[in-house]
Amino acid sequence: MRSFSFILLVLCVHFLNAQEKHNFSVHDMLAMDRISNNQVSPDGRQIAFVLRKTDLEANKGRTDIWVVDADGKNLKQLTTDPAGDIEPLWSVDGQVLYFLSSRSGTYQVWKMNRDGSQPVQVTKLPLPVSNLAISPDGLHLAFSMEVFPDCVDLQCSVNRLEEIKNQKSSGIIFDHLFIRHWDTWNDNRRSHVFTMPITGGDVVDVMQQMDADCPSKPFGGAEEFTFTPDSKGIVFTAKDVGRTEAWSTDFDLYYVPLDGSEKPRCLTDENKAWDTQPLFSPDGKTMAYLAMSRPGFEADRYRIVLYSWENAKKRVLTESWDRSPSSFVWSADSKTLYVSADNLGQKSLFAIDAASAKVNMLHKMGTVRSPQVFKNRIFFGMDHLQSPVELYSIKTDGSDLKQITRINAEKMAKVRTGEPEQFTFKGWNDETVYGYVVKPVDFDPTKKYPVAFLIHGGPQGSFGNDFHYRWNPQAYAGAGYAAVMVDFHGSVGYGQDFTDAIRGDWGGKPLVDLQKGLAAALEKY
Repeated sequence: MRSFSFILLVLCVHFLNAQEKHNFSVHDMLAMDRISNNQVSPDGRQIAFVLRKTDLEANKGRTDIWVVDADGKNLKQLTTDPAGDIEPLWSVDGQVLYFLSSRSGTYQVWKMNRDGSQPVQVTKLPLPVSNLAISPDGLHLAFSMEVFPDCVDLQCSVNRLEEIKNQKSSGIIFDHLFIRHWDTWNDNRRSHVFTMPITGGDVVDVMQQMDADCPSKPFGGAEEFTFTPDSKGIVFTAKDVGRTEAWSTDFDLYYVPLDGSEKPRCLTDENKAWDTQPLFSPDGKTMAYLAMSRPGFEADRYRIVLYSWENAKKRVLTESWDRSPSSFVWSADSKTLYVSADNLGQKSLFAIDAASAKVNMLHKMGTVRSPQVFKNRIFFGMDHLQSPVELYSIKTDGSDLKQITRINAEKMAKVRTGEPEQFTFKGWNDETVYGYVVKPVDFDPTKKYPVAFLIHGGPQGSFGNDFHYRWNPQAYAGAGYAAVMVDFHGSVGYGQDFTDAIRGDWGGKPLVDLQKGLAAALEKY
C-alpha cells in the first residue's frame, strides 16, 4: 500500500510540474531579465552588471546594478531606487562603483561603495549624462552630453531647448541632412564628449564647436572614445564631414588634450572609410582600433589596425582574416586581442596574436558579447536560441568554460521552448548557405506544422544563434509554428564576398537562397 501511495504521489508531482510549464510566448520573451554592461573589478573578484526587469502589468521596466563573484557566488543587488541605475564602472582601486542614475530627475554620475552603501551624487549638470568613462589614473571622468555645437557653454544649450519648447509654432527648419536617423528626429543637437575632475569641478567640451557626434548616432556608445594611457588626452571617433554626412561613412579618430586647450587632431585622415573603437593596450604602447577600407560602405569588413602611440605607425593586423570584429579587448600582457565576431551563424570568441596575426577560435557556439579579461580568464555575456544573456568565463586558451549567472533559470524552467537546429543547403550558384529551424514545442516528426518563414533585414545582417527581443523564433515555436531562418547571400559572418553579393542584386541571389532554403527545410524536417 505504501509503495502504491508513493508511486501515486510521484505521478501527481510529475503531473503538476507538467501543468506548471507553458509554451514560450511573446509575453515570456518580454518578461525576461536582461543583463548588460558587465564590468570585471580591478582585483578580478567580482563582476558588476546592469539588470533590467520588466513589469508587464505596469507596462514599465526598471534597471539596477548588481554584482556577483567571479565564481558565480554571492549574487547581490546593489541599487534599489525606483529610478534607473545604469553603466557601472569600477574605480581604479576597485573600492568604489561609479554609475549613472536618474534619481535626481535626469541621468547624472553617482558613486557608491563596493557593497552598495553610501550612494552620493557626483555631477549636478543641467543636461543628462551618458556613456561614462574613467581615466587610467583615476582622476578624471569622461562622458557625453547632447549640446548645440555652436554653444560655448551648457547654459546656452539649456536656454535654447527652453526657447524651442516655448515657441508658438511647431514648424522645424532643416538646412542639412540627416533630418531623421533611424527612429529619431534631428533637433540640431550633437553628442559631445566632456571631461571633468573626478572630485568635481568644471566640465570641458573636448569637441567644442565640432559639428559632429561622439558617440555616433543612433547606436554608438562609450566604446567610441577612450583616455590615453597617460590620462592627459582623449581619443574619440567622429564623422566631421559637413553637409555630406548623410552619405559619408568617413568616421575618423581624433586626439585632443584633456583640458581642450587644442583643437582635435585627426589621426586617420588618410582613410576615407570608417575608423572606430580605439582601445589602448595595457602597456600603453599600442592603440588598436577597427577600420573599414571602402568609403561609403556601412557593411564593409572591419579590420583591426594597430597604431604605435610612440611613432604613429599603423599596421593592419587582420588583413587576411575574413571576419569582421564586433568587440575586442587586450590581454593583460598586451600580446593578444580577444575578439567576438559573426561566424557561420554564431558570434564566436577568438584570440588573435598581436605579433603574428595568428587567429585561434576559443569558443564557437552562441553569441558572445562584451569580452573582458582578468589575468588568464575572459569574462563575457552569452546568449543562444534557447537562453537570454547570462555571464560566463573561459580560460584564455579556450578551456574551462563556466557559467557564472543563472538569472533567468527560474523563468526558463516554467516554459517549453522549441529545439533549434542549424542546417546547410546549396543556395545560389550551388554555394553553401546556412540557416536555422526552430521546431515547434513538443515537435512530432510524424505531424505537419505551419511554417513561420523569418527573413532578416539589414540587409547585411544575420539570423544567428542568439536570443533576440524583436524577432525571437521561440515566440513562433511556442505558438505551434516551425520557424525557418536563412542567412542568404548578403548576410554577415560568412566572408566579405558573401556579404557583398547582395549589392545591386536584392531580388537575385538572396531570393534564390530564400526559395532553396525553405525548400530544403521542408524536405529535411
